Amino acid sequence: MSPQERRASVSLALVFAFRMLGLFMVLPVLATYGQQLEGATPLLIGMAIGAYGLTQAFLQIPFGMLSDRVGRKPVIVVGLLLFAAGGLLAAGADNIQQVIAGRILQGAGAIAAAVMALVADSTREQHRTKAMAMIGMSIGLAFAVAMVAGPVVARLAGLGGVFMSTSVLALVGIALVLLVVPTPQQTQRHRDAGIVGGALWPAISNPELLRLNYGIACLHAILMATFLAIPLALAREAGLPKEEHWWVYLAALLLSFFGMVPFIIYAERQRQMKRVLLGAVALLALVQPLFWLTEHSLPWLVTCIILFFVGFNLLEATLPSLLSKIAPAGGKGTAMGVYSTSQFAGAALGGMFGGWLFAHFGLGGVFVGCGLLALSWLAIGVTMREPPYVTSYRLAVSPERVQDAGLAASLLAVAGVTDVVIVADEAAAYLKVDSKLLDREALDRVAAPV
Repeated sequence: MSPQERRASVSLALVFAFRMLGLFMVLPVLATYGQQLEGATPLLIGMAIGAYGLTQAFLQIPFGMLSDRVGRKPVIVVGLLLFAAGGLLAAGADNIQQVIAGRILQGAGAIAAAVMALVADSTREQHRTKAMAMIGMSIGLAFAVAMVAGPVVARLAGLGGVFMSTSVLALVGIALVLLVVPTPQQTQRHRDAGIVGGALWPAISNPELLRLNYGIACLHAILMATFLAIPLALAREAGLPKEEHWWVYLAALLLSFFGMVPFIIYAERQRQMKRVLLGAVALLALVQPLFWLTEHSLPWLVTCIILFFVGFNLLEATLPSLLSKIAPAGGKGTAMGVYSTSQFAGAALGGMFGGWLFAHFGLGGVFVGCGLLALSWLAIGVTMREPPYVTSYRLAVSPERVQDAGLAASLLAVAGVTDVVIVADEAAAYLKVDSKLLDREALDRVAAPV
């Protein structure tokens, strides 16, 4: 990477991390601290937990397309301003309805697609995978920090202080975008990082992608519903004061990280992605009734939380990799947009689902409902095919070569290339390649000017 590419990648990873940190800091504290708000009920607290997903789901794809027209940075800055405004609205709330409104406004800052597109604009093809990996790592790290930081900040400054912190993080993100993130010389439409209208229907109608979209919706619905119940189980049933919940999440996340790494390595190196995915979903389904049966014992409850995070983090890391393998050539960015929309819709529905179950059936009802949701995902996942072990690859092609009618056939003849889409307007070919078999020298020869 050049110094400018490193600067762009690191600063955009931080922008993404600060926003995700702000979203997730609320997750471990809202169920316990939110009960002090006027008008709070289990259903409304559940809605507050997942409300950000509602606007995020609706605006994710439109904001990505808007960034193609007006530029990446303006969309990102406006999105972060909306996020900061939502945090301020919720920070000053004395009733649960205002917190819900603040969370909805936070979700309106749907900048993920614009950030990914800016990463693509700011990096060369050979370094783009590294830049995207930095974004992925920043999301995982932000989630882990949020699980610990949320209870710590709430102990010091209350629920309002948590929301105020999210606004401060958004303002820091704006400063990074305006002062640190380099402005690319030109904005291009990258089909592997951005959303293309013509690729939307294939992304929605592909049966294998539909299974993934259902899976990520279930995963985040389970996350939101479970985190309505876990803080209450720790405080009410196991007797752990809410101010001390941070150490449970810290221990669980650290241990779950070491627990999931061998399975990720096994899935990729041994090409056993389906087996590992189904095993993680089965673990989620199993741990939910265990939550219910052991909620009165702190050691057992902590053990169940560790197992939950092993399954959750494993799926959170595996599903995007699986999507990259399944998405058609030239359609990865659009497929990721639909996937993200499904994720946030699942979060919104999961909060309401958990709140309704808790109101009618108590904590046990939440855990059983989440277990049944995981079983429905497992039943659908069993029917998936083993994915092709390929990656997306964008190949720049000279303007004269891209007009050659035989270019696609020539590229498909290269060892390791399984799918090709030629985009003349971009002077590029989008490929699906098996990296173990790919003959890169032959690929460069085919793309070179005649």
